[in-house]
Amino acid sequence: MNLRRGETFTALQEADQGLQRFPTQKKEWHWRFLVLKAEVLHVQGLDKECLDLLRQELPPSLAASEVAVRRRLTQGAASAALRQLDDAGRFLAEAETWAKTYHPELLGEVALRYGTLHFWKGEAPAAEAAYKRALEFARQQNDPFLEAAALGNLGAVATLEGHYDESIEWNRAAAELARSVGATGSLVKTLDNTGWSYAELGDYENALKFYEQAEGAAAKSGLLADQTFSLTSIAYAHEGLGDDASAEGILKRALPLARSLDAKETLAQCLTQLAWIALNTGRTDLAEEYNQQAIDVEKRGLGPRLMIDSMMIHGGIAESRRDHKEAEAAFLGVIQESQASKFQQWKAQAELANVYAAEGQDYKAEREYLLSLKTIEDARGSIQSEGSRLSFLFNTIRFYSNFIDFLMSRHRVKDALQVGELSRARTLEEGLGTVSKTLSFPLRDFHPQRIAQRRKAVLLDYWLAPQQSYLWVITPAKISTFILAKQSEIEDRVNEYRGAMQDGKDLLAGGGLAGQRLYSMLVAPAVKLIPRHSRVVILPDASLYRLNFETLIAPEPSPHYWIDDVTVTTTSSLTLLAHSTMRRVAKGESLLLIGDTVQSNADFPPLAQAPAEMEKVEHYFPESQREVLEGKQATPTAYLDSKPERFSYLHFVTHGTASHTRPLESAVILSKEGDSYKLYARDIVMHHLNANLVTISACNGSGTRAYSGEGLVGLSWAFLRAGAHNVIAALWDVSDASTPQLMDSLYGELRQGKDPATALRDAKLKLLHSADANSVFRKPFYWAPFQ
Repeated sequence: MNLRRGETFTALQEADQGLQRFPTQKKEWHWRFLVLKAEVLHVQGLDKECLDLLRQELPPSLAASEVAVRRRLTQGAASAALRQLDDAGRFLAEAETWAKTYHPELLGEVALRYGTLHFWKGEAPAAEAAYKRALEFARQQNDPFLEAAALGNLGAVATLEGHYDESIEWNRAAAELARSVGATGSLVKTLDNTGWSYAELGDYENALKFYEQAEGAAAKSGLLADQTFSLTSIAYAHEGLGDDASAEGILKRALPLARSLDAKETLAQCLTQLAWIALNTGRTDLAEEYNQQAIDVEKRGLGPRLMIDSMMIHGGIAESRRDHKEAEAAFLGVIQESQASKFQQWKAQAELANVYAAEGQDYKAEREYLLSLKTIEDARGSIQSEGSRLSFLFNTIRFYSNFIDFLMSRHRVKDALQVGELSRARTLEEGLGTVSKTLSFPLRDFHPQRIAQRRKAVLLDYWLAPQQSYLWVITPAKISTFILAKQSEIEDRVNEYRGAMQDGKDLLAGGGLAGQRLYSMLVAPAVKLIPRHSRVVILPDASLYRLNFETLIAPEPSPHYWIDDVTVTTTSSLTLLAHSTMRRVAKGESLLLIGDTVQSNADFPPLAQAPAEMEKVEHYFPESQREVLEGKQATPTAYLDSKPERFSYLHFVTHGTASHTRPLESAVILSKEGDSYKLYARDIVMHHLNANLVTISACNGSGTRAYSGEGLVGLSWAFLRAGAHNVIAALWDVSDASTPQLMDSLYGELRQGKDPATALRDAKLKLLHSADANSVFRKPFYWAPFQ
């Protein structure tokens, strides 16, 4: 039982004590404890020692015993772990024969081991079938330990096949069961598999969380092989998050452990990851050295997945040396490999496209870009979970950048704009029904100039990339393009400027150098196409989602905030913008006002100015046209029961939270009912809205995490996803002192018939150009968070 729970130190001690008590090989109990010790060694990752221990043959009297079956099962498992796959197959076949005849109660264990053998061979359908047989046996025999192992392994197979929703559900069920019965070994593997699934989706932050949990549990239980594997996985997550230095340091710790254990898969994984890091950091010779070591390990019987990764690295090395023929051969080899995952396949297609582009073979390059795009679209289309789709493009965004670079270098400006559009706000658009789950290039009915004409606006569409960035300026008359600085330079300026704003500095009085530089980088190239007093729609990218463009400092005729020149709206995609011009808003002028809540948690103290803001806002709506939920009545259930789809305006005056790791867990903080006081983003999206405007007068209402292509995801995203036409939300902490005044002005402007963007701008200008020259509210900290 201790072994099944993963308590390997205790189990090994018990096995040794048993062997001391029964030293003679003629006794059945001697063999029981010997096989138990071998199982412990296998679980600890000491597979060579395990096989050495089991080399001596059983006495004839035990040939048909349970011990004989378990001995073969353990030999099969250890051989598979060492990638001696033929030996593993032979051992498992014998175990199955004896179990069918003498010990049918062990057929579930046999099926589980067969599943793992097929998994290492890359035979996903056969592995899945075997694991499902094991699951059936486990449930028939009421064996929760076997059931947890089968569920977790089904999660791993689902990830291998690119079925990420299914994988996460299998893993969730496995982890819950493993925790309930204390099956630490199964839990560790399941946590690692969950991390793998999130990593494939590009959600490296969640992947890292699960990998670290797995490593901690493995260390505590003495599961050295699992712990070493978890370390390599942690490194992989750091690499995905762009922290190559941390990843390399962890891998160099894991490498000697993997060598000492002769853990071939972990060793090959370490070497492969070190090769990727060396290649990505320009150390080509070192990358080749690591990759060759990985290949040498893989030749000793590893499955195809890591061998395919090594082929990819070989192609990348050849590409970096401009050996186009060798690179082409490597990437074609990956594409033609039937057992390549979706992730490996689209990546090889994309890299092959880059090779053809470098050679000037434009037709072949575009063909491969389009094939890669189709593979990506197919993989994304198979994902049902909205949360999983949000992060999917993280791993693919480099592909989009390369395709855009290719098209821009061939002066195909509108085509490049379309490729960028293919990656933008897809999850939001799908939820609103404006696009299908899979798209293809070229897009149907793609008319950006027509959108600019209908909106009577200039559209500024940004794309940030490692080498150079782009700006498409779209007017009713034409589409113009400008090459901008590389992504890292722009992001450094954005972070610097946001820091200065949030510190409450007077940016026009000398603290806004970064604001002037950002204006020069982002707006000045296009300024001749943006007449003064224009309406400007910003389509940001990456860190630009966290920047309020109104605060940029224009130099002429004297330094001033850009808000003085233009009316700014922000959107996530041209498709959403086109759709918004055709949607009808709710009729009438009705308000749902929620706020001034009862304190439900010490982290969310009462807002002193909330009653004043509530009073100012409700003043603009007759009593018959407003519903107010305040104090104890302002609960999550009250909001959901109020039929929010009836109202043309929704306004929240309360605290808000933005979850960085799980943005759909962002919440509006309301009054407590039972143990609940949070209106979660995931609940908001489930209740349809038709409001002209939702205003979230709370901190970080826009969210804190920007997803590749999707933008900031949080409360603002959730209300848009629910159907709101416009949302006003904050990019950072808001001031309880200035917000009532700002909101009073906002609704005053709306009452004059102004649209939300114009009304918000005019309300901000009243603070910015206050008659009191010493008013602190003139600083962007007080008026700029809302957009």
